[in-house]
Amino acid sequence: MERFIIKGGKKLSGEIQVNGAKNAALKVLAACLLTNKEWVISNVPQIEDIFRLIELLKGIGVDIKNDSKGVYQLEAKNIHSSRLNPDIAKKLKGSILMAGPLLARFGEAFLFQSGGCVIGQRPRDIFLEGFKAFGAKIEKDKQVYHLTIKKLKGAKFVFPLISVTATETMILTAVLAEGKTFLSNAACEPEIVFLADFLNERGARIKGAGTPFVEINGVKSLNSGQCKILPDRIETGSFVILGAAVNGPIKVVGVEPSRLDVLWFLLKKAGVNLEIGKDFVKVKPSFKIRAVDLKTHEYPGFATDLQAPFTVLMTQAKGVSLIHETIFEGRLFYTDALNQMGAKIIMCDPHRVIVQGPSKLYGRRLISPDIRAGIALVIASLIAKGESIIENIYQIDRGYECIEKRLSTIGADIKRVNY
Repeated sequence: MERFIIKGGKKLSGEIQVNGAKNAALKVLAACLLTNKEWVISNVPQIEDIFRLIELLKGIGVDIKNDSKGVYQLEAKNIHSSRLNPDIAKKLKGSILMAGPLLARFGEAFLFQSGGCVIGQRPRDIFLEGFKAFGAKIEKDKQVYHLTIKKLKGAKFVFPLISVTATETMILTAVLAEGKTFLSNAACEPEIVFLADFLNERGARIKGAGTPFVEINGVKSLNSGQCKILPDRIETGSFVILGAAVNGPIKVVGVEPSRLDVLWFLLKKAGVNLEIGKDFVKVKPSFKIRAVDLKTHEYPGFATDLQAPFTVLMTQAKGVSLIHETIFEGRLFYTDALNQMGAKIIMCDPHRVIVQGPSKLYGRRLISPDIRAGIALVIASLIAKGESIIENIYQIDRGYECIEKRLSTIGADIKRVNY
């Protein structure tokens, strides 16, 4: 087991690079199952969720080569099974992305009750109803769904609620389906557009990605190709919020700022001094941080994955802020850990908290509950007085590559230790 030991209160400054987007890389890697041709994917973040997905792909016969710089060569030519390793699939939410391509190529797929972050309900019914719309038959045996189909045919499917993973899963299912597919109330995240653009370059026929209405004309096969994963907007936002919280000159580079306009608006409203360039965002020392209210929303609204880091920033802001988490009902429970550190946060209900700031934070022994709350606790520990110990850092490693080494380059006193 590993933990982080962080000594807070250090002055941070310098430049930090953003890696490839986790939420794009997982989907593109899973999509390799749609073809027997070779794909080369670069700028893939070296994180635990990626490692688990690669294990799943290798387990069913995908030939994969990679280097230490995040370049992967994948060829799904000699797949020998459509049944994923259940021990891994249950721990990785992204495993469901593989079901559509496996149905298209082999007429069979297995779904497991997958894990990931414990942040609220993730209705499996959306996926099951989607697969049924394409003509799949579904049988359940304990915690395993067995999907079979003779031939995928295009369908019309309306998402009962906006879901990024469900949207991507249905797009992947439709690419090789016979005829047209119409998806309504689809998610609009940039990672969906990235996936669709890459697939179109390989021969797919997808229109409307990035809007609530997506049309896919099925094709018989996809071609070989390569792509570079776009910068991670959630990592971008996390690092910029860290810079605002420590009030230090931090330059976040290798980014696409246009993907985070709502965050920049709220940070500027709070008094954060930002310089936004073409491929960088620089946080400059600010005179005073003011409290602002936050309400998460599907893209292009404020990303739920940045809610926890922003809440930490509000503990240092003057005034009262209302944080309203609209996506997941279990995503605010980490605020109890912030209160243990000295924050003044009142939970109104599972979706809303009130933050009174500014509060002096003090180091504590903490447990990371999920990826995004985990990085929020790291930020809180860096601005706290004294030493903090963060356990269950596997959750942080699932989304942030070598975070302790990267933060050390800008002056953070953070160490990874075994215990």
